[in-house]
Amino acid sequence: MQLGPRPATLGLLLLCAAAAGAGEAEELHYQQGEHRADYDREALLGGQEEVDEYVKLSPEEQHKRLKSIIKKIDLDSDGFLTESELSSWIQMSFKHYAMQEAKQQFIEYDKNSDGSVSWDEYNIQMYDRVIDFVENTALDDAEEESFRQLHLKDKKRFEKANQDSGSGLNLEEFIAFEHPEEVDYMTEFVIQEALEEHDKDGDGFVSLEEFLGDYRRDPTASEDPEWILVEKDRFMNDYDRDADGRLDPQELLSWVVPNNQGIAQEEARHLIDEMDLNSDRKLSEEEILENQDLFLTSEATDYGRQLHDEYFYHDEL
Repeated sequence: MQLGPRPATLGLLLLCAAAAGAGEAEELHYQQGEHRADYDREALLGGQEEVDEYVKLSPEEQHKRLKSIIKKIDLDSDGFLTESELSSWIQMSFKHYAMQEAKQQFIEYDKNSDGSVSWDEYNIQMYDRVIDFVENTALDDAEEESFRQLHLKDKKRFEKANQDSGSGLNLEEFIAFEHPEEVDYMTEFVIQEALEEHDKDGDGFVSLEEFLGDYRRDPTASEDPEWILVEKDRFMNDYDRDADGRLDPQELLSWVVPNNQGIAQEEARHLIDEMDLNSDRKLSEEEILENQDLFLTSEATDYGRQLHDEYFYHDEL
């Protein structure tokens, strides 16, 4: 099996779940290089139910809620939204919905409603049964062994999140388990788990070869395939900041943890590029209302979803 250079543990795969299917979605989102706002509205408002709710809002109510959101994004209350303010708001939005999702999952996983999620309850929710592998006994079947490794590493993450060593995870610990990138005490664990997976020579770093995983060039090929060229470029230009040919633990973290900051900054720049009518590199309320449709199909409003969430448009945040 040819494996691309992606974190292979279940825990890290969960971190990257938001990016699943990104390539296919990107093709639908930008057809022949043209941005499709209708795709945003249909696919990114959160589903058909949210689209229907959006349509039901009167133009007056849309304006009212949108103005409230604009006011909250404007941190210094100067009447303009800067790239930094937009980026900070989008990052906050990402975190808010991640936490809301984790809270909903917590209720679903807590089968006996005792306020904590045990390892057995987690297994039942995920696999419909309790699974228990022997740590030091490998399985003969390659696929079963791969799953055993993933399951054991997931269990280690569960145990690390369990700060009070109780019988299960409380809500805060469950959030740490589901979103270790949001919790400081999980950072070292995420780094160590990635090193165990990818640092084959045990030197505390991940080289380009280790980053690329099991890839070996076809001896009959004159050059690497396109996806390898892309990954090499990412390694050199996105992750290896000191250009020493290897990823240290902090550089490794930027690879294995989703970079919401980068996504938010890119979206903020995009909005200013598209909506800044007087080229002052900031957005006034008038400019936003003039381009309301674009703003409501962007991550600044979570594709319009914030207009239906009182957390964002209510007077007190």
